[in-house]
Order: sequence, then C-alpha cells, then structure tokens
Amino acid sequence: MKPRKPPPEQDDLLRARLIEMIDMRHELVKLAALIDWEVFEREWAGFFPSPVGRPATPTRLVAGLFYLQHAFRLSDEAVVARWSENPYWQHFCGETFFQHRPPIDPSSMTRWRNRIGEEGVEWLLTETIRAGQRAGTVQDNHLKTVTVDTTVMEKNIAHPTDARLYEVARRKLVGLAREAGISLRQNYNRLGPRLSGQVGRCAHARQFKRMRKALRRLKGYTGRVLRDIERQMDTVPEGALRSRLVEMIVLVNRLLAQKPKDRKKLYSLHEPAVDCISKGKAHKRYEFGTKVSVATTTTGGFVVGMRSLPGNPYDGHTLHEALEQVEILTDRRPDMAFVDRGYRGHGVETVKVFISGARRGVTRAIAKLLRRRSAIEPMIGHMKTDGRLTRCPLKGTTGDALFAVLCGCGHNIRMILRHLRVFLRQFIWRIALLRGFTRGAGSPQALQIAT
Repeated sequence: MKPRKPPPEQDDLLRARLIEMIDMRHELVKLAALIDWEVFEREWAGFFPSPVGRPATPTRLVAGLFYLQHAFRLSDEAVVARWSENPYWQHFCGETFFQHRPPIDPSSMTRWRNRIGEEGVEWLLTETIRAGQRAGTVQDNHLKTVTVDTTVMEKNIAHPTDARLYEVARRKLVGLAREAGISLRQNYNRLGPRLSGQVGRCAHARQFKRMRKALRRLKGYTGRVLRDIERQMDTVPEGALRSRLVEMIVLVNRLLAQKPKDRKKLYSLHEPAVDCISKGKAHKRYEFGTKVSVATTTTGGFVVGMRSLPGNPYDGHTLHEALEQVEILTDRRPDMAFVDRGYRGHGVETVKVFISGARRGVTRAIAKLLRRRSAIEPMIGHMKTDGRLTRCPLKGTTGDALFAVLCGCGHNIRMILRHLRVFLRQFIWRIALLRGFTRGAGSPQALQIAT
C-alpha cells in the first residue's frame, strides 16, 4: 500500500512543538526548508502498486533517514537510534512533536532500498542538486563544466587468500549438509582450521614449498566434502534448502577449478560479483570491490553524477554513461568535461572532452580548468573518509549501485550544511560589526547580542 501521509498538525497542550525546542537558525532546519519533500511522495508512488495492506512509512521520514545516514557516516541501526535522541533530526524528517521511540525498525531501510531501486535513490541525488542550487552552494554556471573520474568502492569482504576461501567453502558445505540431514564420511572440522593456519605461518616464514603442500591438502579436504555431498543430493527434497545447496556447490566447483592467472576469479563466496581492481596505488596494489564513476562540478566539487560500474570496464568506455546521467539529474547537458588520461579513446562527441595533459586547441581559460581537474581527487577522499564510500555493506551489484548514489547524496548534504554554517556565521559577524561588536563575533555572547 502507498506510504501514509503525516497527520495534520494539531495542538497538544501536554507537549511542546519541536520548533519551540530547537534553534530555527540551525543548518539542518534551513536545509529541511530547501528540500522539496513532495518530490519523493510523487515519484516513489509508483513503487507501491498494491491498494491493500498496511500503509508504508512516510516518504519524508525515509528520505530524511537516508540523507542523515550518509551525511554522518552511520549504519541503519545507528541512524535510527540517534534519530530518537536528536530533535533536529526529527524536525528534518518532518516530525511536529518530539518522539521518544525509534520511528521504524532498521530492517525497514533495507526493504525501502530494495523497493525503490537505483531509480528511486537517483531522485534523492537529484533533489540534493536542486537544494544546492537553492542554497547557493552550486551556481547554474557551475553545471556547464564537470570533472569525471573513477574510483574503487571496496566490498565488505575479507582479503581473499586461497587458504581462507577453501576453508570457508568447506565450512559452509558442512553446515548446509547438516541442515539437509546429509551424513558425511568426514567433515575435517578439526584438520581444516589447523591446516589453514599452517598455510599462513609457512607463507610468513617464506617456506613456500611447505605452504603449497599444505594448500593442496586443504583444497583436497574441500573437494572431498563437495563430492560426498554431490553423491547424496538425491536425498535432499525440493525446496529453499536444496536451492541454497545447489548454489553453493556451483560456487565451490568454480573455486576449485580456477587457476591463479584466470581473469574472472572468485574472491568471495557470499559476494561472487567482486572484481579485483588495480589502480596503481603504492600502498594498496589490489582492491576488491567495484569501480565507481564520479562526476562533480569543476568549480566547487558538487556531485552531479555517481554510478557503479560492475565488471571493471575501461574508463574511456564509461564516459558516455556518466555524462548521460549528469544530463538526466541536472536537466542540462554540460558544455565541457575534464578527465584524466585513462579516458583516452572515449568516443564522446556530444560534449567537449578535455584530457589532462592535452595541448592542442587548449586556450588559457581551458588550461586553467584542466589544472583544476585534480580537485576531484580530494572530493573522492572526503567521500571515503567523511562518508561511507570506503566499503560497501550492501549485497550484490544492485547494492553497489544503490550505495554509490547514496554516498554522493551524503557528500552533497555535507557541502550544503557547511555552506549554510558559513553563511550564518558571516551574517552574524556582519550584524555584530554594524553594532560595534567586532571582537568575538562568533562567540555565543555575540550571537545573543546580534540577534
């Protein structure tokens, strides 16, 4: 059933309104007024086609929780818990009176993400761009030039080693066999973990001959358990458990058959779509996750496009999709795009693309913008340190697509809040200057005097 609308505002003599408890000059209060919350109610209505059932959570509450979660780098559980403690967050999400209990269960945010999909979260990013324009954080002429780059969003998996993968595969097979009632001839629960630790110790001591011998034995243990289960698959009835067992058998067969030099290797059993990406970093040679395309304004570094790229494609082949997303989200096609040398051979003709280091046809103004191309790197760094782009906890390629766009929303929200804080500070300082209180204009005393 479609999301319910908040009840009409009514006076409650026993409770004070939130607007009477909070400072209305706070940046979150200003931001709540800049966002058009009716957009989500209108655009997300199509994701709830059924007219029966319990009404869904209000869209403003869910959209506000998504914004706060990625702006302040919180998990689903943490953002719901802090919401019930912070009156500013409750006002931002559309509440009239202070609520003492969590608004929803944290698992509801997972269900909302799965329901609205990538199209729904792109509306969240679109509205941050419009709010940034209303707040003055991004000007209309800033959207004429964009900078595009790619980064790696790592997946929430352990560092993949053959010993760990073999041991995890054996342990998962033994657990599924126990659920299905399959009696194994030997499960190697005692020998497997001991041999897995021995592989790591031999590698650390540079005893590679012993390491390879122990690794072959560990692989043999996993293969024996796998073949024992395959022989008894006829005894497992049809159902969800059999489907899980068949899926695990396929993954373990793929794991045992892969070679060290294979291109499409399996790096995780619970995340089979993880790619191994090398970006040439000295401190981290390989990263395991998915590639993400980031498009920001050349002036200001405001995110106007963000998309995950599964399969580790060549950067030049992704530029057309990135610029197309920018045009959809901003309702205008950028005039110029600045990229690094990894985008050579992009084939884009609708937008003027300038590659770093180019000399032909570059004027003095364009050369200045080309030098600003590297400004996207600290923006990506902020999204990883201040946001949640470092590691994606959502499952599958769909989770990667949703999480990348939401990280872009969080970055824009942080930039708008910072702009509103600076604007308020300058406004207070000017008032204090006019009234003769120039010293300590940013202090609470000057704030009280100026207002």
